[in-house]
Amino acid sequence: MRIEDGIKLDFDDVLLRPKRSTLGSRAEVLLERTFTFRHGKAPWTGVPIIASNMDGVGTLEMAEKLSEFSMFTTLAKSVDLTTVETIPDVNHFSISIGIKDADVETLHKAFKKHPNMKFITIDVANGYSERFGDFIEKVRGLYPEKIIIAGNVVTADMTQELVLRGADIVKVGIGPGSVCTTRIKTGVGYPQLSAIIECADAAHGLGAQIIADGGCKSPGDVAKAFAAGADFVMLGGMFAGHDEGIEGRLISEKQDFFTGETKKVVTFYGMSSDTAMDIYNDGMAWYRSSEGRTVQIPYRGNVEHTVRDILGGLRSTCTYIGATKLKDVPKCTSFIRVNKQYNDVFEKHDL
Repeated sequence: MRIEDGIKLDFDDVLLRPKRSTLGSRAEVLLERTFTFRHGKAPWTGVPIIASNMDGVGTLEMAEKLSEFSMFTTLAKSVDLTTVETIPDVNHFSISIGIKDADVETLHKAFKKHPNMKFITIDVANGYSERFGDFIEKVRGLYPEKIIIAGNVVTADMTQELVLRGADIVKVGIGPGSVCTTRIKTGVGYPQLSAIIECADAAHGLGAQIIADGGCKSPGDVAKAFAAGADFVMLGGMFAGHDEGIEGRLISEKQDFFTGETKKVVTFYGMSSDTAMDIYNDGMAWYRSSEGRTVQIPYRGNVEHTVRDILGGLRSTCTYIGATKLKDVPKCTSFIRVNKQYNDVFEKHDL
């Protein structure tokens, strides 16, 4: 047993220091980026914000809509591409799989049906198992030219391990998501801002990229993730509850206790929740416990309004810190640690 006593920070623990800027308007900010990858052969250009591969978020409809903004979607594992004739722009979505033998067959069938797809997301809750690294290496051997996204991890050593095993982009985050209870159920996790900083440094040294996955509750958090060195930012809760992700999911009406007003709500759940296990695994296995919540969130209509709010916030961040393009945000960033106790009071009372 040992204790690491260095300071580790989450998004709420910092603000960005404003700096002199030559930008005359938010419209001058360039949010698109172009990436080349360590293993995969195809470059990618777009706005590096990703819809998570969660039920109600990672849908074909969401991919279609976000591609209009040059944004990216990782499809939920439940999306069966072998039954789909028309798919969105292959540059702006990824198929998602786990690490079972059946997942290899899923890949083979999907690429047979849609050979031009470029991205594979290998997604598990715990990216620290030897089996996970072996599986990445296997998929890299089978598809040497595809771009592989893999995770999740939160430390520099495993980021490097996954890259050396064949991952192009490593997903970073254990426990920060809005419907994730891993930190509560297991005591395991890592403050997300510090995880991004450390994993980005490790990946960039090997010519790879990272995705900041989880913990963003506002456009300001998205900006902080990019400022910390994330190449991509993945959003689940912020993209949930919209028309593009509902796909016949339950929309119900809920009466506000204080105002009596009736509002529409949507059921949203983590992919390790009891709800997800009931849907995909006939219930929770005896040796597991739920590591996700099931919640009701407000119905939010078309996702376009949320997208414009996020992109507008990012552009505004850039004008405050003097960054003319998203790529330059980490270079222009100075983080200020804030008084967390005061910050909590501020948010509670909405001062």
